[in-house]
Amino acid sequence: MKSIIILGDGMSDRPIASRDNKTPLMLANIPNIDELARKGRCGKLVTVPADMPPGSEVANLAVLGYDVHKVYQGRGVLEGASMGVTISDTDLAMRCNLICIEDDKIKNHSAGHISTEESHVLIDYLNEHLADNVLSFHKGISFRHLAVVANGNNDLQFTPPHDVPGTAWRNVMIEATSPAGEKTAELLNKAIIKSQTLLERHPINLKRIEAGKDPANCVWFWSSGYKPSMKTLAEKYNKTGAVISAVDIIKGLGIFAGMDVIEVEGATGLADTNYEGKAEAAVEALKTHDFVYLHVEATDEAGHEGNIDLKIMALEYLDSRIVKYIAEQTALMDEDVAIGIIPDHATPCELRTHTHDPVPFIIYKPGNAPDAVTEYNETTTENGSYGLLKGEEFIKALIED
Repeated sequence: MKSIIILGDGMSDRPIASRDNKTPLMLANIPNIDELARKGRCGKLVTVPADMPPGSEVANLAVLGYDVHKVYQGRGVLEGASMGVTISDTDLAMRCNLICIEDDKIKNHSAGHISTEESHVLIDYLNEHLADNVLSFHKGISFRHLAVVANGNNDLQFTPPHDVPGTAWRNVMIEATSPAGEKTAELLNKAIIKSQTLLERHPINLKRIEAGKDPANCVWFWSSGYKPSMKTLAEKYNKTGAVISAVDIIKGLGIFAGMDVIEVEGATGLADTNYEGKAEAAVEALKTHDFVYLHVEATDEAGHEGNIDLKIMALEYLDSRIVKYIAEQTALMDEDVAIGIIPDHATPCELRTHTHDPVPFIIYKPGNAPDAVTEYNETTTENGSYGLLKGEEFIKALIED
């Protein structure tokens, strides 16, 4: 039996007081996902241990069955792999966001979701005026980029910018957790400060301000690490795999997991992504691979914005433009296909950041008797027959015949 995971990044939430204590999953019209819940079996999965940060880099590793305590090295190295950046064993790689600062506070983590074209001009400018033989910048997508510190020390404490909108930026700068990390922390903090002077009057930002958009007037570093040591899916489960995503962290994870990365034109990581293209690519990939990991970012970004209606819309797009097509097309295949529906973590709209909450999931396997769950949300799945799973239990339940 082949298998596919359709992962709605951050689509799980918490009850919202202004919406009758319902979550976006409860409010959204998602008949195709609900149908899979009725036909399949449900439960909840712990994707982030209590002692680890609830980021996508941890949670997606967990969904794929990796022991995150052993393989987690931050999201920077994963994104670097996707971007084709050569990272040595002594290089410290980390996420570098282009963010917006207003009135000395972090306004948002994405510079108003700056375009990739605009951001590439700014990263080139930073490499010309801020980089040296120790610190370098590498271009990614939209606001998401990579920084590498040669021989950097990882005894550092970072604050992800999406966790602290509205916070004074000077209060959440990088701190060394040991004397060994002080030199690297000082280097990065100086780069944050200098970037503001460099970017403030850049023509790209002046045009954005004139158009009423947020400027990308600061870099922000977080989630650092070295090259991870992890087995491929073929080594772990004897399965060939493919990954489809708009964001570098998931593509990089796929590369380290030995999966083929499938690019989809028009995949953006936002609610305007090419849903149909992703769905079609996933079905095609199932013809040549045992396992497909289809990642959709839009619900997470809506949660970070605190935009309840946008999150509901993104859920409904996921349902009607991806799940419906995949469910219909896989039913026509000669070989049965197991379908898993799951978020990596929760991104509650009222908190605008990730949490450690266990996430709801569906596993539908043709021919298996369903449990009593009839619709998919954070509450109903607690009564599913799988109960509360941890570690490899979810991925093994999905991919093992």
